[in-house]
Amino acid sequence: MGATTSLRVGVGAIAAVSAVLLASVSLTACAGPADDGKGGDGKGGAPGHSRSAKPGPRPEPTPKPTPKPSFTAEDGHDIKACADADCEVVTSKPVKVSFDGPGGKTTLSVTEVGPNKVAYTVKSANGQSRGSASGPGQGCITVLHANGSGNTCGRIDPSSPPDPQPDAVVVQLVSGADGTALLHLVSE
Repeated sequence: MGATTSLRVGVGAIAAVSAVLLASVSLTACAGPADDGKGGDGKGGAPGHSRSAKPGPRPEPTPKPTPKPSFTAEDGHDIKACADADCEVVTSKPVKVSFDGPGGKTTLSVTEVGPNKVAYTVKSANGQSRGSASGPGQGCITVLHANGSGNTCGRIDPSSPPDPQPDAVVVQLVSGADGTALLHLVSE
């Protein structure tokens, strides 16, 4: 055996090793990431072929619980019912209403309504009054007279509307946990 025979055996061995490496690289590339040695689909199928898994049913979204409304009102959500200075309405957004008050044309603007939060402004020919409150069960009462007004804010029982007062309009606004407010206007 001469140098030529050794060279042929060496070249043959290199060619055989190269063929084995090439085959293993090809099989790995075809098998893909789900290969567990049983074929391309991990279930004994043919190498390089994978079955698509059918997606299972999507879980139903869990419904958010609907909060119990904080208030119900005699006039519902109809802010126009307050035009005669006698109403009970629920609002979940800023609203404006005009009515004849003791000092003439009066405008009530509910400027903020949120969970346990309310704010409003009352304007008339004889001045302006503001009220705001935040916290569970908090609200304000404004009493409008021909010669001015007065405010008090704090805890208010929404089930007790304000009492009418002689020659006055009483505004009561109470915050609700669900982001609504209960508005009472009472006149004699």
